[in-house]
Amino acid sequence: MLPPMKDEVMLSLAKTAQAHDHVAPFNEATMMALTSGAPLRVELFDDIVAAAAVGDAPVEFVVHPRYRRQGRGRALLRELVARDEKRFWAHGDLPGAQRLAAIEGLRAVRTLLVLRTNLMPDEVPAPPGVTIRPFIEDDVPQILAINAAAFRSHPEQGAMDLADFNQRRDQSWFNPEGLFLAVRDGVPIGFHWTKHEGTVGEVYVVGVAPDEHGSGVGSALTRHGMRYLFNAGVESVELYVEGDNEPALSVYRRLGFSELKRDTLYEKD
Repeated sequence: MLPPMKDEVMLSLAKTAQAHDHVAPFNEATMMALTSGAPLRVELFDDIVAAAAVGDAPVEFVVHPRYRRQGRGRALLRELVARDEKRFWAHGDLPGAQRLAAIEGLRAVRTLLVLRTNLMPDEVPAPPGVTIRPFIEDDVPQILAINAAAFRSHPEQGAMDLADFNQRRDQSWFNPEGLFLAVRDGVPIGFHWTKHEGTVGEVYVVGVAPDEHGSGVGSALTRHGMRYLFNAGVESVELYVEGDNEPALSVYRRLGFSELKRDTLYEKD
């Protein structure tokens, strides 16, 4: 019998850690790469004891729950720093990750919040001259263009290209009926991509053309997508938002969202 592949070991370790911590140790992009066989630098340490996903993005690593509090996480972190890795995601920012960061002199440089609500928003009309309609195949180039402009300063989302779009469209949760476009004079100016898995829905991406910011398009798209999710049978809706994005946080709080968890990016000087 052949030994398990690195990706298989990583997926098994991720599943074990998530069951223990109630937080996934790797983000969506890493998990999709592991399940699809896409290029990803995977490092295994002591077989199934610890593993790291290493690449252009910040490092993600996890230690098997059975082998924690034995100095293994510290040894792994030091080995990665010795290889000139400087940035590390702590998904859930669990107490163990905070302690390790403090001991090793890492500083928090970014916070990504996960918010949740179980409240359906009121229905509001789209701004004058704007209609919201479901996705059609011809919309893909416009979605990519709006996304690039709307998230040009975002380190992950702004880089989405056609291959990334198609990879996400190939996921089991994708439903074209849950992707909406806001259109003015026949031209797409924003989109809301929803995600629905089991009883949990997600405001996956809301992107609005920069010259439409403040017009009410983003709010109308968000509410439209959330109502679609609740009507589809979800019990709660989640979303990710930067911890320092006060305008967005203000909108989401008015919609009844509250913090569920947070991911912290730590950096070694």
